[in-house]
Amino acid sequence: MITWYAAYTQPHGETKALDHLARQGYSVYLPRYRRWVRHARQRRLVSRPLFPRYVFVGLDREAQRWRPIRSTVGVLGVVSSGDEPVAVPPEIIDALRRREQEGGFDVLSPAQSLRAGDTVRVIDGPFQDLVGRLLGVADHERVFVLLDVLGRSVRASVAALAVEAA
Repeated sequence: MITWYAAYTQPHGETKALDHLARQGYSVYLPRYRRWVRHARQRRLVSRPLFPRYVFVGLDREAQRWRPIRSTVGVLGVVSSGDEPVAVPPEIIDALRRREQEGGFDVLSPAQSLRAGDTVRVIDGPFQDLVGRLLGVADHERVFVLLDVLGRSVRASVAALAVEAA
């Protein structure tokens, strides 16, 4: 029977710890989410750890020892209470895996929770505090909003992070 534990890793060392723990024969799991990142005028879809600096380690307490986990490359320690590691319920690991496979953690668009026709409030920029109707999503970073400015309906392109549901 596999029991899951949370291991605390070095900064940005989750994948290194994951590799070294797997080489030692432990079951390991690193929940991730995907998001768009801009760098040097390019956009890339990258995968990031859902819980930075933590990996989940599964082991059979009768066949494997947990203490070598602490001295694994990339691992700083195991989440413990006193001298004993604290077990993570298997239901949590199963729920995390299921939601990750469904893409439930992905942040592919800031406006993905909004639908065309929704009433939105602009929270940043030159149209701050104006309320309008969402017309659609331009790309992953911009949305089109129909605003009432000086008695006229104006179609504006606004950063997706600058709108929220009203």
